[in-house]
Amino acid sequence: MEWGKRELHQRQSVGCTRGKVRFGMKVSVVLDFIDHGQIALPEFQRGYVWNRDQVRSLMQSLYRRYPVGSLLVWTTQTDKAVTRGEGPLAPGAVKLLLDGQQRITTLYGIIRGRPPRFFEGNAHAFTGLWFNLATETFEFYSPLKMKEDPMWIDVSELMREGAGPFIARIAANPAYAGDLGTYIGRVNAIHDIKSIDFHVDDITGEEKTVDLVVDIFNRVNSGGTKLSKGDLALAKICAEWPQAREELKKRLGRWSVAGFDFKLELLLRCVTAVLTGQALFEKLAEIDTPSFERGLQQAEKAIDFLLDLIGSRLGLDFDRVLGSRYSFPLMARYVVARSFKLDPTKETGQLLFWYVHSFLWGRYAGSTESILNRDLTLIQQPDGSLDQLIGGLRISRGDLRVHAADFIAWSQGARFYPLLYMLTRACDTRDWGTGLPLKAHTLNKMARLELHHIFPKALLYKHGYERADVNALANFTFQTKQTNLALSDRDPTEYLHAVESQFPGALASHWVPTDESLWRIDRYRDFLEERRERLADAANAFLEQLYGAPLPAVLPTAAERPVAPPPLPGGFADAEEETLLRQVNEWLEAHDLPAGELAYELCDAETGAPVAVFDLAWPSGLQEGLSQPVALLIDEDDKVHEAANQAGFLFFTDVEAFRRYASERIPA
Repeated sequence: MEWGKRELHQRQSVGCTRGKVRFGMKVSVVLDFIDHGQIALPEFQRGYVWNRDQVRSLMQSLYRRYPVGSLLVWTTQTDKAVTRGEGPLAPGAVKLLLDGQQRITTLYGIIRGRPPRFFEGNAHAFTGLWFNLATETFEFYSPLKMKEDPMWIDVSELMREGAGPFIARIAANPAYAGDLGTYIGRVNAIHDIKSIDFHVDDITGEEKTVDLVVDIFNRVNSGGTKLSKGDLALAKICAEWPQAREELKKRLGRWSVAGFDFKLELLLRCVTAVLTGQALFEKLAEIDTPSFERGLQQAEKAIDFLLDLIGSRLGLDFDRVLGSRYSFPLMARYVVARSFKLDPTKETGQLLFWYVHSFLWGRYAGSTESILNRDLTLIQQPDGSLDQLIGGLRISRGDLRVHAADFIAWSQGARFYPLLYMLTRACDTRDWGTGLPLKAHTLNKMARLELHHIFPKALLYKHGYERADVNALANFTFQTKQTNLALSDRDPTEYLHAVESQFPGALASHWVPTDESLWRIDRYRDFLEERRERLADAANAFLEQLYGAPLPAVLPTAAERPVAPPPLPGGFADAEEETLLRQVNEWLEAHDLPAGELAYELCDAETGAPVAVFDLAWPSGLQEGLSQPVALLIDEDDKVHEAANQAGFLFFTDVEAFRRYASERIPA
């Protein structure tokens, strides 16, 4: 493309420094370079994440001829470039766009009327942009507002057809007669955005590595999404194996269909642990492509193995109750190192014993990488490594027993909620409508039990109990859907008696006190106290069974620390609220927006200690790295609101307000 070289040469700066060239390039030339494969997007860049507000802001600035920043590109050999999207690259060398992707993608989409070939994201963010000739404002198309108003013009249509046809149309329309010259000037100002110069900094030189370029990217891209260590590790892998990202996503998609939502970063952490025995992503720099492919296959097999084991032995068979995802890299390393040949009783039991304690006490809630790396060193030896692992957990806790006070929690966000579900699925609990066992192996695969309030919510609220009392963990049990519907809001003094009469022992199988005086509403708090004791006894019996021996003795240091921290504020209370939150996530995903994290546990950034549970949260924002952290908090108290404020979260207390926020900022 000689015209491109000539244009670029004419604008090249004479003040070049070693390895860096600065020149000017018109917007239209940048887009032409993209079309001809001379500018591309590197694989390590994330997809398009801008929203409509940012698109409008960019166009308004360009229309006013305000500065909008420079571009940063990396010129590298085409045969060594690992890029996003399809289509051939220019022979010889290609310029990889390091800083400016969001701006250039936006301009390409508006001017060309379609996304560039490297596009990955929500194209609605920049389609349908219109301009008002009278007010000089940009807005996205609204039929009721714009259809019959001649002052509104389609920006993409203007860019594609050119200013001439629009000017002719304006001159022929009496609506513009009062200020024809002004309107023509405004049409030209929009059209001439294509001729605005971007300053371009070009990094050149064979010595530039992916590490160095990513470091430069992170330094200059202060207003955008940073690349994590995982991104950098994946960038290195993709440089030699371009299909790596898609292969990882393929595994994540398969687990998602099965009901488990894992993040790419966690899978990459599992591969790292399997291959290197460490949690540090930089260790992947020492791994060649064939080894990484083998490690991915081993990690996939290990995760499948662990999900089956946890589902069959513990009954934790869907995403909400899985708990402690950051235990998976360590467990994956353990089972792969032993060629998946674990003793089916003591060894698997002790591994599961450690796993349960890891989610009960938030083993990886803070400083994940360093703690995980420390634990990985404890399982390097072929013999006795589980004893060391459990011993390390025992030292940090002092006491590995569960106490009644640990169940002084409320909501489904509590860490002990999965334990309650686990006991229900793995022990001899019986359905109160049929008397049949609720063990995992007696139910259909993926048949989830429903949460049941033993004392109905309506009854408790009627008698003045607060939300935290109503949704106390000790008031929860699980039943089949049919039974849950049948029990509904019946008074416990009536229906518990009927259940015990028809199915003797069914109440005790759920650790419900059989003293009928405790079923009265005025004895509700006594009921909770008694049931917490029973639950703690059941949990210790089950954990001792997993451990294969009496539980380890309490260390003297345990007396110095409280057995149970204060209950965490927040968390959704019941199945109805969970359904509402899941519907919000479904609505978001239907509009190409990211689903939030259910029962998100907010931890102190320095200590890792849990602070509160948010019903639904986007800790990196609805647009990862570019927007403020967001949370949806339904019927939460001031403690949760204050925790959200302190952590920098923008929060909403009702669904409709949140939807308006999402609709305004990210296109539907």
